[in-house]
Amino acid sequence: MQPQTEKKIILVVRQTRLDELIARFNTEGQARFYLEHLGGDFSDYKLEDTMYKSAVRKAQQQLRTLGRLQVLDRSFIPNFLFGQSDTVVVLGQDGLVVNTLKYLDEQRVVGINPDPSRWEGVLLPFRVDDLPKILPEVLAGGRAVSEVTMARAELNDGQVLYAVNDLFIGAKSHISARYRISSGKEEEQHSSSGIIVSTGLGSTGWFRSLMAGAAAIASSLSGQQVKAAAPFKRDADYLYFTVREPFPSTTSQAGLVIGKVTAGEPLTVVSLMSESGVIFSDGIESDYLEFNAGTRAVIAPAAKKGRLVV
Repeated sequence: MQPQTEKKIILVVRQTRLDELIARFNTEGQARFYLEHLGGDFSDYKLEDTMYKSAVRKAQQQLRTLGRLQVLDRSFIPNFLFGQSDTVVVLGQDGLVVNTLKYLDEQRVVGINPDPSRWEGVLLPFRVDDLPKILPEVLAGGRAVSEVTMARAELNDGQVLYAVNDLFIGAKSHISARYRISSGKEEEQHSSSGIIVSTGLGSTGWFRSLMAGAAAIASSLSGQQVKAAAPFKRDADYLYFTVREPFPSTTSQAGLVIGKVTAGEPLTVVSLMSESGVIFSDGIESDYLEFNAGTRAVIAPAAKKGRLVV
């Protein structure tokens, strides 16, 4: 059957937990023995795998009737060249949407929840059965999109890293990160567990956790109820940075620990670490920039936006 249009559709998929276990133990039988030997429930892994692969097959069948389809495994996303007019369909958990968005240049993303009974899917508003109705509208440019502000870190050697949820700036092991931080007219030298820079989308996750912990500590010590800072909108034109566990000493301060980051007032961090300094985004530690002595990072809201179909 000929597709209804020649427009290109990229279907982003992932391996299941069972796929990863089979890659590790060579066969499904050996994977099952390993799990059950440790008291795990193999049937849950099998059910998840069956549901996901059924959704993938059904999505492929439907999308092939709508446009030129290319299936892309998540492992190839960082090196894949997306066309400016491509429509991207992500079939998976919220994290797969996040990991896809940061490698795009404002292409529209349709998030599909393959198993609503298993995944809440905040970024997955659609089901596979919605594709025949949704995709023609998207391909015709008639579907609304929700913009997502991303964070951008640029180093003084020209390297750039984007984040949809958060940037982490610090050491890659459990040692103190040492750096000089400046925001607006304030500047300090720090020894800490690192800096988290959160977007509006990410403010419901790591940022929210940090704010809840800080509010609980302040409430306990003051004897008064302190309300945690609320998450902010995913399209907000600013970010927030938070310093984790700042340590005050004769050579380090702990005053500049939270603040807003805008295009006009970016956050600047200069590494004072001889080794092990890193910047990574969205929890993907394997995809990082080295952040060692003399490296300067400037963090601000990215000019490009994520575009989620709603």
